[in-house]
Amino acid sequence: MSAYQDQRVVVTGAGGGIGAALAHRFAAEGATVVVNDLDPARAAEVAGAIGDRAIPLPGDASQIVAGAREALGGTVDVYCANAGLASGGGADAEEAVWEAAWSVNVMAHVRAARLLLPDWLERGTGRFVSTVSAAGLLSMIGAAPYSVTKHGALAFAEWLSLTYRHRGVQVHAICPQGVRTDMLTAAGSAGELVLAPTAIEPEAVADALFDGMEKGRFLILPHPEVADYYAVRATDPDHWLSGMNHLQQTWETR
Repeated sequence: MSAYQDQRVVVTGAGGGIGAALAHRFAAEGATVVVNDLDPARAAEVAGAIGDRAIPLPGDASQIVAGAREALGGTVDVYCANAGLASGGGADAEEAVWEAAWSVNVMAHVRAARLLLPDWLERGTGRFVSTVSAAGLLSMIGAAPYSVTKHGALAFAEWLSLTYRHRGVQVHAICPQGVRTDMLTAAGSAGELVLAPTAIEPEAVADALFDGMEKGRFLILPHPEVADYYAVRATDPDHWLSGMNHLQQTWETR
């Protein structure tokens, strides 16, 4: 029997891409899954494709915990904070762009955890899955709001793990590079240069998560080479920054 049989799972941003793949995989493992998306039609389509084990719940990802609990009979066992904004631009991006990226990519995670933690700590069990992106470990050219807020999402996931792991709360941060989703398309020429050559399917991300959960890993790296890049960033930041700047210059001349 799967470890997720009869678990109650929420996946935000599940109307396509990684979120849909996670929802399908959890349901295949025997869980009941709340499929959340801002677009009601997309949430309903994914839930319909999954079948009886899926419940569509459209709406803002930062405001669905109460509705998800009600739909699942009072308790959430696994919360996948997957919804995200791939906001491009630099320091000159408009305030509204920065605020939206911060709200969706970071504060939606904080708001969900704030509501989930009391029940999880009382029960001594709970699982928080954060879809971060390799940009949270490294960075991404041409996308300051995305890079900065994904660093924030990783930092919050780390804080949750170091604070509550001894009390039964398990936390996982998924950090893929390119994934063949609408987000990759939205990344434009920068995504084509940096992410597209090694892009994987969303289902491969779900596979990596389930492997990591089985092994109790915090950091989920669907692209294993990201670990090497992250090590260089930590041990020789000037070398890493020079390499990233070379990518930036290449992008500027495309």
